[in-house]
Amino acid sequence: MNHDVLQIMGALTVLAGYVAGQLGWTTPRSVGYLTANTLGAGVLAWLAWTSQDWGFLLLEGVWSAVSAVALVSVLRARHTPDPTPS
Repeated sequence: MNHDVLQIMGALTVLAGYVAGQLGWTTPRSVGYLTANTLGAGVLAWLAWTSQDWGFLLLEGVWSAVSAVALVSVLRARHTPDPTPS
């Protein structure tokens, strides 16, 4: 796939999560929002790595890593039983 097409797809993925959050369709701790950020920024980070664009790699790499950590945290919380008895 063309490098430019991948850049646009990655950017649109991040922007879709951002727009959805701004319009109140999702929250910053929702799985959809975090997945969009993780994947979109991850694609952009990979492209920055392959083109040796270090500033862009720093931005997108951190963005993707922080989003991924938050996503794992949200998913773990969903699967952790409530310790309080009913």
